[in-house]
Amino acid sequence: MSQHATIYRMVTPDHLCPWGIKAKDLLKRAGFEIEDHRLESMNANAAYKKEHGYDETPQIFIEGEHVGGYDALRERLGKKPDPKEGETYQPVIAVFAVTFLMALTTCWAMQGALSIIRVLELFIALSMAVLGILKLQDLQSFATGFVQYDLVARRYVPYSYVYPFVEAGAGILMIAGLATWVVAPAALVVSTIGAISVFKAVYLEKRDLNCACVGGGSSVPLGFISLTENLMMMAMAIWMLVKGVALSS
Repeated sequence: MSQHATIYRMVTPDHLCPWGIKAKDLLKRAGFEIEDHRLESMNANAAYKKEHGYDETPQIFIEGEHVGGYDALRERLGKKPDPKEGETYQPVIAVFAVTFLMALTTCWAMQGALSIIRVLELFIALSMAVLGILKLQDLQSFATGFVQYDLVARRYVPYSYVYPFVEAGAGILMIAGLATWVVAPAALVVSTIGAISVFKAVYLEKRDLNCACVGGGSSVPLGFISLTENLMMMAMAIWMLVKGVALSS
């Protein structure tokens, strides 16, 4: 026989409480019979909290026993707490994982087989393009983070607005090997400056900063991953130049 749970949550035309939705989903998946009380205005929500002395909603009861809010419910059901906001490499891991899989499938679609060199070319080029997109979605925010550690951007702020276009454009053109003699040197210059900047800020000055590699406002710590992004760009640029020389000779 299923247990009975009661939830009081805010559901208004302008705001649908996400914690209320998540709490209700937890109860549903745990097999509870749910009595859902919707607080359908800000005034109703405020009045409920004031009347019962609660600081927040949702509020959950199981078999008439007060459990508390969403976090308390997770604890009651033996679930791990939701991850708190803070430093994380998840955005970069997501980018690199997806672009690597894209490189594999693109190489297969183009050649009907997998070539390690071609997969690596596509992986780096696609990663550059995607990372460029993430920076371009909010240039102001990216520039604010970038100028804190990039050696050129700290002295000439407009450079921080140019960098994402160079990265994304170079990645796009490198996919097809177009304009190598323009793209590769440009990518090599900005990535070398970036690598030196990150190394200086992190390993010499020991500064604790967030990386703007996946756009401004991210919680990715500046460090090895940031350095890797620039080293990948450098390697790709050098490889494209070497490949171009070999093909033209």
